[in-house]
Amino acid sequence: MSKEREKKIAAFLNKAGWGRAARAPLAGDASTRAYERLSGPEGPAVLMNAPAGPDGPPLEGSRKAYSAIAHLAEDCRPFVAVGEHLRALGLSAPRLLAHDMEAGLLLLEDLGDDLYGKAIETGKAGDGTRLDELYRAAIDALLLLHQASTPAALPLPGGSTYKVPSYDDAALAIETELLTDWYIPVKKGTALAAEEKDIYRGLWKKLFPKAVIGAPVLVLRDYHSPNLLWLGEREGAARAGMLDYQDAQAGSRAYDLVSLLQDARKDVPEAREEEMLAYYIDRAGKADTSFDEEAFRAAYAVLGAQRNAKIMGIFVRLWRRDGKPGYLAHLPRVSAYLERDLRHPVLSEMKAWLDTHVPAALRKEILQAE
Repeated sequence: MSKEREKKIAAFLNKAGWGRAARAPLAGDASTRAYERLSGPEGPAVLMNAPAGPDGPPLEGSRKAYSAIAHLAEDCRPFVAVGEHLRALGLSAPRLLAHDMEAGLLLLEDLGDDLYGKAIETGKAGDGTRLDELYRAAIDALLLLHQASTPAALPLPGGSTYKVPSYDDAALAIETELLTDWYIPVKKGTALAAEEKDIYRGLWKKLFPKAVIGAPVLVLRDYHSPNLLWLGEREGAARAGMLDYQDAQAGSRAYDLVSLLQDARKDVPEAREEEMLAYYIDRAGKADTSFDEEAFRAAYAVLGAQRNAKIMGIFVRLWRRDGKPGYLAHLPRVSAYLERDLRHPVLSEMKAWLDTHVPAALRKEILQAE
């Protein structure tokens, strides 16, 4: 961290009354954000250090950068706006204690360390609650979110608003190209021909309408074990603490459920996935008599395949471009989830295309860092 950035942080913390707090780094993620836990007179808090980032260079054949097409957050305003909206619904996003959005600095409520990922490894949360109850609480939170209206704009401190982007076909499509741009060339040892990429894009174009289920809902987009905390002392859906939702968009209600039940970082056995999928479907159907289970399951499969294709490409990119080979350990899991999705009839043409260009046996082969 530069000296200038450290000065800004010190000034921010002094103004917020936390200038003398002890600071300790927290584990980050694949993004450029950094986090610290603060120990102060009023208890712990979390500092988010998220300076605004540029869009990056335009993609080949486009005037826009990848982040612009995918509607990824470029500053901390979306995190603030979405977090306050979630809290207004009674969900457990961290309280905003202080902010300097221009500088990209937020002071947040500390929701603790009882991550879903730890619970998945042991089969229960730190307070002894069994894993199925954690999943049900996280699904209850999604059901509550999906039953709420999805505002076109969310308020921000100071009176301004944040316009919620749409998780549109362009955003979904650019993400699927991570598979053809990064994963398949490494697996095959050669790049795909342009005409084959065009066929791949055309298959997704036909599939995306199948992912539309009713009115758009707020999609948090990374709703999985690294970003969920167990808050057993709270009640109902509020027991699922939420993190990392700054890229939220208005989209299909199937997306976040796929993110949870096809967790890229932790194994979700197929039996548990089906049990929890049925739990969501049962409660969604009771809340809305027009809910169509068959259409929902098709949307779930399409978005599962879309998300897993994206993640497989991202993990290879993190290795080859960013020098982070550790993500390769997750590839077999994500690839196995993709195989589950491809069993749905709605994806038969996509499965045939993949089987031609990166056959199932090749998809199962483990990539190792050179």
